[in-house]
Amino acid sequence: MKTASETRRILDLLETQHPDADTELHYQNAFQLLTATILSAQSTDQGVNLVTPALFARYPDARALAKATSAELEPQIRSTGFFRQKSKALIGMAAALVEHHGGEVPANMEALIALPGVGRKTANVVLGHALGVPGLPVDRHVLRVSNRIGIADSDDPVVVEQQLCTALPPKRWTRTSDTLILHGRRICNPRPLCDRCAVTTLCDYYENPDNPSGPRARPRLGGTGKKKAKAHRGTPRIRRARR
Repeated sequence: MKTASETRRILDLLETQHPDADTELHYQNAFQLLTATILSAQSTDQGVNLVTPALFARYPDARALAKATSAELEPQIRSTGFFRQKSKALIGMAAALVEHHGGEVPANMEALIALPGVGRKTANVVLGHALGVPGLPVDRHVLRVSNRIGIADSDDPVVVEQQLCTALPPKRWTRTSDTLILHGRRICNPRPLCDRCAVTTLCDYYENPDNPSGPRARPRLGGTGKKKAKAHRGTPRIRRARR
């Protein structure tokens, strides 16, 4: 795994490549971002942004959402997927905010993850973007990109969060997550566009012989099936003598 100084250098380059990195969810306050982030599970930010304007107009705060029923809420969020589970989570989250926090979103990790439907990733999104508290959300993009480059070494989101936070000052945590997410969406996707990446010379994956886009890609051995078949047809055949 990269050293802390190497990690900071890599992220400096990635931030230069993606100066517009930020959450793509639309929101005006912490409650709206918390709601939108819960909806974004197994969905796209763009898809969530199509749903939330009407949703927030009808349920502008936790008190309003806590009074909703699943029958009322499910049709409004159906397009985001898993709408039944999300409906229960949203109503439960809003009710917990009203009961335990006066309807306000708490600004600490422990209180956030105690809310229905809220895990560390969602809590870190809200803390870092809406509440001014350092947080480093780790989603599938952050996992993939950080492990490929070599600035993290685990498939456990909590471990990766700890590794990145240890290498970086708190003021960089949220920006780092946004940058890695955007890099994962635009460049380092499941089939990476290595020729467009700003950190190829520092990337473990790029130097890996198993990466077909890298400079050390292993040559393919053997011919294709057609060539093998042709070679087989070209070999002399031994005929048995008739008895």
